[in-house]
Amino acid sequence: MSASVADALKRAGAEDLSRRWLRILIAGRGGAAMLLLGAAALWPATLAGGGAESSRLSGTTPVALIALGLSAAYALLLRFSRLTTAAQAATQFAFDLLLVTWLVWATGSFYSPYSALYIVVISVAGLFLGARAALLAAVGCAVAYTAAMFGLMLGLTAGRGPVTATIGEAVEAVGLNNVAFLVVGLLAAQLARRQTRSEVRMIEAAHALASLRELHERIVESIRSGVITTDLERRVFTINRAAEEMTGYSAEDLRGEDVSILFGDIRGHIDESLRAADAGQPSPRFEADCLTAEGFRVRLGYSISPLSSEGGETTGLVITFQDLTDVRAMEETSRRQERLSAVGRVAAGIAHEIRNPLAAMRGSIQVLRSEIEADPAQAELMEIVLRESDRLNRIITDFLTYARPRQVALVETDLREPLRETFALLRHSPETSDGHGLVEDLPDEPLVALADAEGVKQVFWNLARNALRAMPTGGTLRAEMRREGAGTIRITFADTGRGMSPAQVERLFEPFTSSTTGGTGLGLSIVYQIVRDHGGTINVRSREGHGTTITIELPSAASARPAQAI
Repeated sequence: MSASVADALKRAGAEDLSRRWLRILIAGRGGAAMLLLGAAALWPATLAGGGAESSRLSGTTPVALIALGLSAAYALLLRFSRLTTAAQAATQFAFDLLLVTWLVWATGSFYSPYSALYIVVISVAGLFLGARAALLAAVGCAVAYTAAMFGLMLGLTAGRGPVTATIGEAVEAVGLNNVAFLVVGLLAAQLARRQTRSEVRMIEAAHALASLRELHERIVESIRSGVITTDLERRVFTINRAAEEMTGYSAEDLRGEDVSILFGDIRGHIDESLRAADAGQPSPRFEADCLTAEGFRVRLGYSISPLSSEGGETTGLVITFQDLTDVRAMEETSRRQERLSAVGRVAAGIAHEIRNPLAAMRGSIQVLRSEIEADPAQAELMEIVLRESDRLNRIITDFLTYARPRQVALVETDLREPLRETFALLRHSPETSDGHGLVEDLPDEPLVALADAEGVKQVFWNLARNALRAMPTGGTLRAEMRREGAGTIRITFADTGRGMSPAQVERLFEPFTSSTTGGTGLGLSIVYQIVRDHGGTINVRSREGHGTTITIELPSAASARPAQAI
């Protein structure tokens, strides 16, 4: 057998297969020995046809006992020895040849029925060890049989004289049997070659199928789209790695579950997709909000295709999907930018027109209050006018800050300091009550970024005030700052307030958005603008009744400096 064939057999686990067949061979040899013992013990002399036949049967007893002992030894050798199965099989066939020769010699006849066992040895040796072993076994059987026959002619028998036969009869018996052994050896060798070629083709086909299956699995696992297969009852069968990453669920968590856990009720979409497939049309696309295992809401775009068997029968569904959360966020950001640009142009045009008469009105009321002795009701009215004019002036100031932001001066700033100052002011602010808890989680090492200190402080102040207003009855505001990798600093504000609906989160950074916390509706728009001017990003996660988490990522000084130089 060639090296490539041997390697192929090893790769296919041929050693284990050979051990299994060798156990069957040992068991078969033991069974044949038991059968010989039973025949020798139970066959009556009257049925055996007299003393000669009875002597022949009794002569097989030692051979059968030795065969049983050898079978036990072979089993132990197979269990504990490190010899290869080929070496063990060759040893067993050599002893089998000797035992068959003993049987033929013990019968004391040129026409011993046990000579047929030589053919069994040759055939099985060829099947186990290949063409060369079959030819060697055939030659060995011929030599052993010839030697046994010469022994009979010379009278080398136990308690019996030489067998009476003419030279012609002896040559005829020995010649025909030897020719039969050699022919069987040739046939067994040819059969062994064909078997080897068949085994190689089967091994190659099995490897090709295994490689193709592994390739398909790697392709499915490597693509960045989520792939889920289900049965016709919409129960999840398989899920690839990308789908696990998008949904946060593992394959074990989803297997056997209804796919509605991810996409909601999609029975109508399934029917529509199957009709499109039957008509040969492209599969329609759908979108759904998916609540991940961590509780986050992501937007998934998906399509449904039928999963067909080899016979063309639909046996399940294949759902491919992508995470559209970032895409939809970018689209919303673009729309928001357009709206913000329009608002900025309007604000720049009307701010001064409102502010000038407002200043005149406030000045007039102050003069009247100082020169006229008004009764308490009139004094209260004048105080209301002054207070509301101040509030309107603050709104206009926010408007101008948003519409025409000042030029930022980016310098190396330790971001921990603006956060500490903001929390120090908050602890003494009238907006902070005894039920509010303020927690700062800052690292020991400086977190330096190219930033405008005043702008960053305004971002922290607006976010913190918004969080306190979302907790009117008390709660905890936690601010955390960490370095993410070599080029990013992450700042997180998390409160335990009332939270927001998805619609409120979607419009959170739009100016004059109706807020559950009060205020002008410009504070978070200004926050968004300052973060964007610093080259950073801001993201919001919120659920009604479960609080809000706002995450800001700013480039650190090391990563921002080359970009600024360019």
